[in-house]
Amino acid sequence: MAGLPTMLIVDDEPALRMLLKEFFKKKFNSVALEDGLACIPYLEKNTLPLLMILDLEMPGMGGLDVIKKVRGKSDWNSIIIVVLSSKESSKDRIACLRAGADDYIVKPFNPEELDARIQAILRRANSPVS
Repeated sequence: MAGLPTMLIVDDEPALRMLLKEFFKKKFNSVALEDGLACIPYLEKNTLPLLMILDLEMPGMGGLDVIKKVRGKSDWNSIIIVVLSSKESSKDRIACLRAGADDYIVKPFNPEELDARIQAILRRANSPVS
């Protein structure tokens, strides 16, 4: 939809990509990609998304590598990154947050909580999307 900010959903689970696209369809123009290998070329060729919801464990290029690549390019620093992962360990959460993720949510998750966390990040960034 025109006028809506873009959300990039990077996850190898088709059902989750579809759920997130549907849940956020009134707030974001959602683009769904199946893995990190598709993510980097997308970022290089398209208008940058406002935010990215990123799985940690994916074939090809995992989420942590995507975070490092995104945060390693100064032009991409404004992208908000929320990790959505089945990995519950504190070690994984810390690694992602230190690499530059803005938040980390463990699957299974409540979409309302994900939305609330995104809204909190956007409020702090002075970019409210209602």
